[in-house]
Amino acid sequence: MFSLLPIVSLVATLANAKPFLAASRTMNLMDRTLNANSGCGTSGGTSCASSTTNGTCCLEAPGGLLAQTQFWDFDPATGPADSWTIHGLWPDHCDGTYDQSCDSSRQYTDIAGILSDNGASDVLSDMKTYWKDYNGDDASFWAHEWGKHGTCMSTLELDCFGSNAEQGVDATAYFTSTVNLFKSYTTYEWLAKHDITPSSSGTHKLSDILSALKTESGVTPAIDCESNSLNQIYWYFNLKGSAIDGKFVAIDAPKAGSCPSSGIKYPPKSGSSSTTTTSDGSLPAKATIVALQNGQSIGGLISKGVVSTQTLATFTLSGSKNSFTMTSSKGSCGVSSGELSCGSSVSSSTFSAVTDGSNLLLAIDGETKFSSDGTPSGSTAYEVYSGSDHSDVYTLSIKSK
Repeated sequence: MFSLLPIVSLVATLANAKPFLAASRTMNLMDRTLNANSGCGTSGGTSCASSTTNGTCCLEAPGGLLAQTQFWDFDPATGPADSWTIHGLWPDHCDGTYDQSCDSSRQYTDIAGILSDNGASDVLSDMKTYWKDYNGDDASFWAHEWGKHGTCMSTLELDCFGSNAEQGVDATAYFTSTVNLFKSYTTYEWLAKHDITPSSSGTHKLSDILSALKTESGVTPAIDCESNSLNQIYWYFNLKGSAIDGKFVAIDAPKAGSCPSSGIKYPPKSGSSSTTTTSDGSLPAKATIVALQNGQSIGGLISKGVVSTQTLATFTLSGSKNSFTMTSSKGSCGVSSGELSCGSSVSSSTFSAVTDGSNLLLAIDGETKFSSDGTPSGSTAYEVYSGSDHSDVYTLSIKSK
């Protein structure tokens, strides 16, 4: 069911591919109204097969060692609980060095608008779920990855798209290819097939993790750990032809990651395990807010003030534990008619914080219980109400950033 050829060919429509099956993902940007046919084919040379550093529209160089990187962000929990998330697609040199931020004239900022304008709304939809910034600023994260890495790909130079190319078609090809590779290399599902799943207590050997992934993909990736916990995986490729419509040829990682040989933890995405207050017990100036139910995280607040399992927002808290206001990137946060929300037109409310064991709980008018009409899951979020009148009751724990 999850067999995968080591070579992922990008030559059919992503819209026809069902998410998260491990069969080869293919894509043709011409079918996505991008008018982007490279004309290169896949019969020519493969990147890093020779010593040339002169890139063309049909040969990716000098960045011919491509890494599709994925995160396992569990603190704060980022993205769906049953999926790794996208970091980017990096065109490293064949010796492992790299260029960055190669074209200041193409440092696009409105990535969402570019994708929509170029007929890639389904790619954008996937990015909103799986290409997440742990601080909640997805738009800046996308722009950073394109500006730092995408602009360094020779096969995505604007000249490769013809004289009548629409603005942003280069970035659209970059994000489409990256999402397509991510959806073909289903790290979470492949590990789960070998009984390697997130756990609060279990540990794993690196050899078992790599063996499971090689069995499913045919190649060995590199994996980084932080404090012995899984953090990031690197799937490596060479490229035949153009990143627009060529073949990404999966290869073994050229070097090992930073994980130890044993004792590797794979924590569930169950919220932050950081301290809840600053070292002196005062109210933190920056915080995420985690929803706790029976002591377990069920998600937390995102920038609009709704509860979700997606990337938690960073809130600014101004005042003292007894009286403070709260803002997110969307604007002021307040409670009106019992409903919590944050936005530019929201009237700010005065909150307080109540210590409950190791947790610092958000309170409004002394009430620390909040509720919603359901439990968040995947991309489904719920409005947050003060009190316990709705079906799903929880507390909101303030976690220092």
